[in-house]
Amino acid sequence: MSLKSIVREIKDGMGGSMSRRGGSGEGKHWHRRTRSQIVVAPADQKEPIAHSSSESIRQGRWANLPPELLLDIIRRVEESEASWPGRAVVVFCGSVCRSWRAITREIVKTPEQCGRITFPISLKQPGPRESPIQCFIKRDRATSTYFLYVGLVPSEVGVDKLLLAAKKIRRATSTDFVISLVADDFSRASNKYVGKLRSNFLGTKFTIYDSQPPSEAAVQLNSRSSRRFHSKQVSPRVPACNYSVGTISYELNVLRTRGPRRMNCIMHSIPLSSIQEDGKAPTPASFIHSFDEQFSPLRGRVTVASVKNFQLVAAVDPSHNISAAEQERVILQFGKIGKDIFTMDYRYPLSAFQAFAVCLSSFDTKPACE
Repeated sequence: MSLKSIVREIKDGMGGSMSRRGGSGEGKHWHRRTRSQIVVAPADQKEPIAHSSSESIRQGRWANLPPELLLDIIRRVEESEASWPGRAVVVFCGSVCRSWRAITREIVKTPEQCGRITFPISLKQPGPRESPIQCFIKRDRATSTYFLYVGLVPSEVGVDKLLLAAKKIRRATSTDFVISLVADDFSRASNKYVGKLRSNFLGTKFTIYDSQPPSEAAVQLNSRSSRRFHSKQVSPRVPACNYSVGTISYELNVLRTRGPRRMNCIMHSIPLSSIQEDGKAPTPASFIHSFDEQFSPLRGRVTVASVKNFQLVAAVDPSHNISAAEQERVILQFGKIGKDIFTMDYRYPLSAFQAFAVCLSSFDTKPACE
């Protein structure tokens, strides 16, 4: 029996059992709910939703496979599903039962280790150290929404894998870009909410907020770095704070000369030690500029001149023990390739969420910088 046949049998078996439990009147309803619980990974990543009403089914015969056999099955699935959307099968394996979930979590590596995005938590983990993860952003001017997809360019059949979505919301004194895991829910009271970007009045300074602290040691809340929701808008499962994890500042263009914008980005959640030799950037486990020849493949990804185009490199004090090559490494490139289509290539120590937030700042109006 092939791996896909096993997956299909598990899915059909669970759906049928739930249909029988629900009776003739509610069978279809229960069947639909069961499938959604199994296939869709929740916001806290590698902990798929488990409800007591279906626990006995979820811990059925497939949970009793010998650990050695189960390890071999999931390892083969993981190795065969190299990219989206195929890696949805890997996510499904982690949603079968507790034993499958534990083995899947043990096998699946972070983007830094394997260069692939699997679970939603991968979007908040640092990218690979060498080759960047290549993504693109689609802009919808009519709805002021921005969609981040994985891949080189949009596919002809329109089945691109959505990673993150953002909604631009103009306020009296600022602009917010609310970032979500889905394209149709931008409520900050939703469990799909992952963070936001907020600008000042002139659009020259931005603050990146994460829905969860990047690490236990980095939790430093004050009245200006966190914002609480109204108690009636928040469910018990949704975090009540935004954590300031980074700032972006655009230099003022006092002389009004034509040219590219200049920005400085400070990521409070990434310690300086992370880019030192053998350094390690914070890697959450769950959801609660050089123009050298070596970077020519990245520059080739930008085909349309735009004031929004930029490359971001690490810049630290020379007294720190950071090699010159590391300081000149491009860690984020953003560029226009067509009408409302932009590339976003990022690498360690940035995560997809952090890179997306930095790129979103380029879309806001900046009369003082142009």
